[in-house]
Amino acid sequence: MNIRFLETLVTLAQLKNFRATARALHATPAAISLRIRNLEDELGTELVDRNASEFRLTPNGEYLLGYAKAVVAAARNLQAAAQKENPIQGRLRLGVIETVVHSWLSHFIKLLSTHYPQVELELTVEMSTVLQKRLLNDELDLIVRVEGIDHPEIVSTALAIYPVQWIAHKDLLPPGPRGLARQVLQHPILTFARGTAPQRALEEIVANLANQESIPVAQTRITCSPSVAAIVRLIKDGYGIAAIPSLFVTDYLESGEFVELASLPPLPAIIVTLCHHAQAEVLTHAAAKVMKQACSEFGKEISQSFIGVLC
Repeated sequence: MNIRFLETLVTLAQLKNFRATARALHATPAAISLRIRNLEDELGTELVDRNASEFRLTPNGEYLLGYAKAVVAAARNLQAAAQKENPIQGRLRLGVIETVVHSWLSHFIKLLSTHYPQVELELTVEMSTVLQKRLLNDELDLIVRVEGIDHPEIVSTALAIYPVQWIAHKDLLPPGPRGLARQVLQHPILTFARGTAPQRALEEIVANLANQESIPVAQTRITCSPSVAAIVRLIKDGYGIAAIPSLFVTDYLESGEFVELASLPPLPAIIVTLCHHAQAEVLTHAAAKVMKQACSEFGKEISQSFIGVLC
């Protein structure tokens, strides 16, 4: 639908005269009349009562005038917003899990600063459950967590996959795969915070391993920590075996200090998800777009241990 025709109808209804409307819109009376005719054809109804002795709209014209005003006002607001040099500004309240901190967060912050230098970033690093609660309470604008949020007002977009491996210090276990599962179960198993998807999955796998090895599940130990740095330190100190993405220990694996225990049962990957309110501000949508770019570029650099972007 031609916005100019709607604007003509609105102006004509205000001035109640074709010649005055033509002067106001810098057109001829014939052009104004043609615009109204074309609009009537498009809408399938008469808008102007041409049988009246003085100008007036038909009942349908009066009824549709309010809609026409709303459309014209929306179009003008759209044009005004598009003409702003940089409408993306303000404070972005971002919440992420620590997994993101140790991967592509710094790259995202650099890109965000480059694209939108007027954006002020307020960063929160927390567990997924805490981030979800704060997003639903409108305390955060955008979060990155494990798994999506099943809520009608929240948009969840799978962002990246972090493959998870069994990781141990090279001196912790005897060489060779024979009896490896039994050896592993004698040590603490390190993973992320209790109640998270990785921790729940690991508990089931450890329980199955214990049953296969005829070891009481109560004798197995799973040590949970929300801190990637703490888990890596515990591996380095020979405290236990970790179930984490190898992405976080690439240097240790390349040096040979850490090893992957590939013969153990496979672990489910961590799916990291971007979440925000469905009616989020333009700043949030812009930041989400930059985040996808940062995640994708990071994934291309280290594609062997990380997959992004999924969306």
